[in-house]
Amino acid sequence: MVLRTWSTLFLLLLITTASHAYTERNLLQNAVSKEQLKEILVMDAAWVPYPAYADREGWNAMLSDKDKQALIRAGEKMLNYRWQVVRATDYLEYERSGERNIMQNPYEANRKAISTLMMAELAEGKGRFVDQLINGVFFSCEMTSWVLSAHLTRQSTKRSLPDWREQVIDLGSGNYGSLLAWVHYFFHDTFDKVDPAISLRIRHSIQERIMDPFMQNDREWWMAFHWKPGEIINNWNPWCNSNVLQCFLLLENDRNKLTEAVWRTMQSVDKFINFVKSDGACEEGPSYWGHAAGKMYDYLQILSNGTNGKLSLFNDPMIRRMGEYISRSYVGNGWVVNFADASAKGGGDAPLIYRYGKAVGSEEMIHFAAYLLQGKRPTIQLGSDIFRTLECALFNKELEQTAPEHNIPACTWYPETEFCYFTNNNGWFLATKGGFNNESHNHNDVGTFSLYINTSPMLIDAGVGTYTRQTFSSERYSIWTMQSNYHNLPVINGVPQRYGQEYKATNVVCREKQRYFSADISTAYPEEAAVKNWIRSYKLGNNELTITDKFSLKEAKAANQVNFLSWGKIDISKAGKVTIEVKGQKATLEYPSNFKATLETIELPDPRLSKVWGEQIYRIVLTDTQQKLNGSYKFVIK
Repeated sequence: MVLRTWSTLFLLLLITTASHAYTERNLLQNAVSKEQLKEILVMDAAWVPYPAYADREGWNAMLSDKDKQALIRAGEKMLNYRWQVVRATDYLEYERSGERNIMQNPYEANRKAISTLMMAELAEGKGRFVDQLINGVFFSCEMTSWVLSAHLTRQSTKRSLPDWREQVIDLGSGNYGSLLAWVHYFFHDTFDKVDPAISLRIRHSIQERIMDPFMQNDREWWMAFHWKPGEIINNWNPWCNSNVLQCFLLLENDRNKLTEAVWRTMQSVDKFINFVKSDGACEEGPSYWGHAAGKMYDYLQILSNGTNGKLSLFNDPMIRRMGEYISRSYVGNGWVVNFADASAKGGGDAPLIYRYGKAVGSEEMIHFAAYLLQGKRPTIQLGSDIFRTLECALFNKELEQTAPEHNIPACTWYPETEFCYFTNNNGWFLATKGGFNNESHNHNDVGTFSLYINTSPMLIDAGVGTYTRQTFSSERYSIWTMQSNYHNLPVINGVPQRYGQEYKATNVVCREKQRYFSADISTAYPEEAAVKNWIRSYKLGNNELTITDKFSLKEAKAANQVNFLSWGKIDISKAGKVTIEVKGQKATLEYPSNFKATLETIELPDPRLSKVWGEQIYRIVLTDTQQKLNGSYKFVIK
């Protein structure tokens, strides 16, 4: 397989770029005019690539016997499912304590039950699941809102209890709307035989909660119609727009109205593509790739289907780079590079990666998707994302026959996002970053790194705990996982990094052949750190990593401290050395003699963290016993 080296592709084009760059590419709007869009739209949902419910031969051909039986068995478990009421106090709990799951768990269970019943009926086709499916959709339409409690505060009331006077669109309501739009598409004739009011109610609910608010409301932040420099456009944009697009393409049969709606989604998604840096990196991390680039792919695929392939961005190199980020960020054995709120464990959604790779012509992604399966056959994923479930049914036979392979270049450099990955022939993988402290799902982590040896994380990024109200509020940086002093970074003059657009790396350098990365991280610290410059550099050798901090201070007010996070077994008993042992891999961190080492245990009661790292991780704290205005520190990991 031929793998392209991105640093070579971009080095001549991009020397240095503003950290908050926004480029008016408008790829979708420049691909067609609104008048052209009107002509190429496929009406009456004739674009749908799946068999109709009544087409039993079509479903029998598309589904393998194993998949068919698995879907039917899953549906049978739902035949006696008791639809769960989301109580008013469940919604209110978010504003009372910050707890989200008390509302989300029954809500998600209901939505998954509908998806499961729908797929079971499509697989079997005997009507056995129809009544329970009717129960689910009718029950859902009786809800005041499909919006999650954590997002209802965007109502005018600013409360977490649904207000019947106002409908907003969030990730939850969008998923619900698209799911019921597909239920309506496949089963409206069947429902009409029971009572036409069922399909009419579904149609009315989607119109009221998704379609009308989308067309009538410009203030949804994720639409980005009123975007200003410094504001973030993140995964909400393609995620919500992909759901809205499904609702319109499945339900709106007036060509003029459909054109206006689709064009509006294009204008909005263009804002997201404009915001993403052209190097294609996902600043939210691999855990969010499926919701960011992955949802953008979903949107573009649906749009391509809905125009019979006449409106497609899949030949654009940037769209391909956004896809291949996920394979480049995979370390191995389930571990990934996890800057920001991303988890260190994952790898990605293999069926999604396969489809994305096929669309953009990336052999790298296609074979990586098969590699992630680890010899297991792909299954049809049941959940709340019904489009991806249907796409699994359509493409899993192809994926099952794909050869597994994961090869990445020795250096992957994202010059705008300022992520840099190095590997060597001895199983070392180094991930470094520059960036700035107002990225989407930001942690104050400018200049940090993670190190893996034979796929085992040795020096780590902890990730993020379970989301609460505090996570996305003014209290965010009171959480330890968000702070720079709990990343592999210095505390300068006793001061950690600060949150904000202006706190960033400067003079960022990546030298591919030398496996060298450096950045001045002094500008990520506030004025009270009294730092003129602090050059953090990394050089990966064949069996060692050298980290150098060269600094100049305005004044020496407190001892400098350099922190490293790790897990496994840590031994600091020998002066000048820290021994780290993780899953049979050993490494020694050598530090200067003027430093004193201490070890802090960080307990992990939060299951979102403990399921990755176990019950605790450790912070290795190296404190300089001398205070100097200028100096250089050298740390060597062997």
